[in-house]
Order: sequence, then structure tokens, then C-alpha cells
Amino acid sequence: MTALPPMREVRFEVRPWDGSLDPPREVLAFVDDVSFVDLVSGYEKAAGFDVPGQYAGLVVDFFRFGDLNDYLLGRPEGGYWGDLGAIALLGCDCGEVGCWPLHAQVVADENRVTWRGFVQPHRPKRDYWDFGPFVFERGQYERAVREAAAIVADRG
Repeated sequence: MTALPPMREVRFEVRPWDGSLDPPREVLAFVDDVSFVDLVSGYEKAAGFDVPGQYAGLVVDFFRFGDLNDYLLGRPEGGYWGDLGAIALLGCDCGEVGCWPLHAQVVADENRVTWRGFVQPHRPKRDYWDFGPFVFERGQYERAVREAAAIVADRG
């Protein structure tokens, strides 16, 4: 019998993406208080990938992700993300989500939300098989998503 991965805690920080007067905002995930950028970058460096990613959070003022609640629960509105069966959890540090994203499947059941199946679409041969899965208690995850979505909606 396979042991279940440990439950993690997630939060989404909405913060200025750059130093301009009216900066665009990024939504950056933190897993157990560690930036998801740092987790992914550390994994890629340890794995010896040819070009470790230069990631940032999702710059929500540059790209329409649709309803952030639905998007981060793995239920993006139709179109590209819906057809892909995964979402970008990180975008490029240039602010463009398509330039250097990290995709993952977000699977939600009654009790849990799981991030798994990580892919760097510009390096499809990279193997992230032992990165994750990251499992969160659904209620805690949904609260974190709602808090971030409310800040984004208020132009916080």
C-alpha cells in the first residue's frame, strides 16, 4: 500500500510585480511558507536541468485568467487552459505567463486539492516525477484562494 503524501499548507500572496508607481500584481503561491518559485527553482537546480527556470508568480494584470477561484481550483474557463487539462502555477519573471511557465494538474476531491503532473512546456523532456505531489486540505486551500481573489478583485 502506498503512503499518502503529507498535507501541506498553501497561501497566495498578491504583491507588486515590479517597482513602478502603479505596478502590475503577481499572485505567488507559498507552500508551507516557502515561495513556490524557490521550491521549483531549487528542484530544477538540484536535478541539473540545462536551464533552471526564471519564474515569477502569475501576473494577473497582464493576462486574463478568468475567475481566479475557478482557475486555481483547476477549473479554468474554456479555451487554452481548459483544453490543456493543466494550469500555469508560475509564469516567467518577464511577466508573460507563456514565456516560461510551469504547468500542473490541479485535482480537487471532497477533502483535498492536489498539484501534480508538473511540466515545463518549453522543455517537455524534463522529468518532474519526484517533484510533488503537493496535497492540501480543501477547506484551507479554498480559503487561501478566496483571500487572494478578493484582493485581486479589489485592485489591492
